Amino acid sequence: MRFWVSVLIFASLFTVTAQDRDFLTADEADQVRLTQEPNMRLKLYIKFARQRLDLLRQLLESEKAGRSAFIHDTIEDYTRIVETMDTISDDALRRKLTIDEGVAAIAESETEMLKTLEAIEASKPKDMARYRFVLDEAISATRDSLELAQQNIQQRAAAVQQRDLKEKQELEEMMQPKDLEAKRAAERKAQQEQKKNKAPTLRRKGETVPKR
Repeated sequence: MRFWVSVLIFASLFTVTAQDRDFLTADEADQVRLTQEPNMRLKLYIKFARQRLDLLRQLLESEKAGRSAFIHDTIEDYTRIVETMDTISDDALRRKLTIDEGVAAIAESETEMLKTLEAIEASKPKDMARYRFVLDEAISATRDSLELAQQNIQQRAAAVQQRDLKEKQELEEMMQPKDLEAKRAAERKAQQEQKKNKAPTLRRKGETVPKR
């Protein structure tokens, strides 16, 4: 009885539809906001993913009616957490931040989490038809994320840059000439502002650092 009360409380933290439902609780969202360093933030999301799988195991061990809806939403939220970890990693690489520690933690944890999901699939729960699609998505997302985590970090950073460049080019190809020119003008202005905001120096223009 206590277990199902906990499940209902947990489920009440989310809205009805998958599109609108936040995959983090209010407390988890607060923890994320307070954790800005990318390696620590990745480890925080790993903890959330593990908690979802712990809840999933408890739900699968229960024979209560109506469990399939909770199982479905729990798996779906797990997948969104995994996808968010990949987004955080890619964003950090764009900003040229070091995330080796966080990525290593992802690789280690997702290896075990993938085994858990595959074991659930192999056990063929009697109501699996009701959440088979999201389970397949979770397994696929975990495999893809694990593959990224095991990739050479420099190669991954280069791939992120290439993907961003390709998306930018495709977007510009769809834009009207006047809109494209306005976009490029805004980019030039932003670059100029960035140069103006460089750290001030007491040296005169053309003055160099004296040799010692």
